[in-house]
Amino acid sequence: MIDQLIKKINETQNPTVVGLDPRLDYIPEYIREKAYDAYGKTLSGAAYAFLLFNKAIIDEIYDIVPAVKPQVAMYEQYGAAGMQAYIDTIAYSKEKGMVVIGDIKRSDIASTAESYSDGHIGRVLVEENQFEVYKEDFITLNPYLGYDSIEPYMSNCEAYDKGLFVLVKTSNPNSGEIQDIMVGSEHLYEYMGGLVSKWGEAYMGQSGYSRIGAVVGATHSKQGQVLRGIMPKTYFLVPGYGAQGATAEDLAGCFNKDGLGAIVNSSRGIIAAYQKPAYKKDFDAKDFAKASRQAALDMKADLNRVL
Repeated sequence: MIDQLIKKINETQNPTVVGLDPRLDYIPEYIREKAYDAYGKTLSGAAYAFLLFNKAIIDEIYDIVPAVKPQVAMYEQYGAAGMQAYIDTIAYSKEKGMVVIGDIKRSDIASTAESYSDGHIGRVLVEENQFEVYKEDFITLNPYLGYDSIEPYMSNCEAYDKGLFVLVKTSNPNSGEIQDIMVGSEHLYEYMGGLVSKWGEAYMGQSGYSRIGAVVGATHSKQGQVLRGIMPKTYFLVPGYGAQGATAEDLAGCFNKDGLGAIVNSSRGIIAAYQKPAYKKDFDAKDFAKASRQAALDMKADLNRVL
């Protein structure tokens, strides 16, 4: 799957992933009204609004953006209806040929991790029948429990051509409280980067990059440069661009000299672009998805400017 992601990045000439993290206040009133007319002001109504919103954006970006990253918490809070919207969003994205990164950040002991793995990137057995449930291409994982919480995902990556992005240096302001602690002569994030690089050695794609990637926040540019040196064959999922304050210059060090090695996330900066002053003059709420397309094109140009 890492080879497929790189192929899509090369085809679109765009190292961008759009975070499909909907909130009701991002969704134009006319879409919310359509959803509420169908299901009432209920959990199902909110979930249907999310799906309509996501599909409209996907229709506008699938030819210029290689991947989307739905954050499961945005859907999970709405219960079964929300999770169905998550599943349907993934299915629609894949119908359009997009790579899907499920931002689930799971972490648990080995037996539980195996269940997470089977549900999200593997197969679930019901007697003699197998079912693929969520159908993400990649998922994000928290490695705090150690290798035995990560290892159960590896066999499904191999069997079904899937991939992982493991948290190494996150974009949130207080990540340093834990991730910057010194472990001997290096920071914890450096130590973790070395582990993720080692774990990925047995899972290399034809592109020369591993199926086992790393989450490295753009808001910590110096650390990103350090980790690029530690992890030359690890693909980075880079959050923090735009709304969280990171610029294209901040994340340039996350890429290798070949212009590959990282895919950069933007969520509300793209999906809620029509609400931003820079786009309001050209796009109203009815054109929210077209505003998202323009924001994605602007991000592409900004990233390619520093690459």
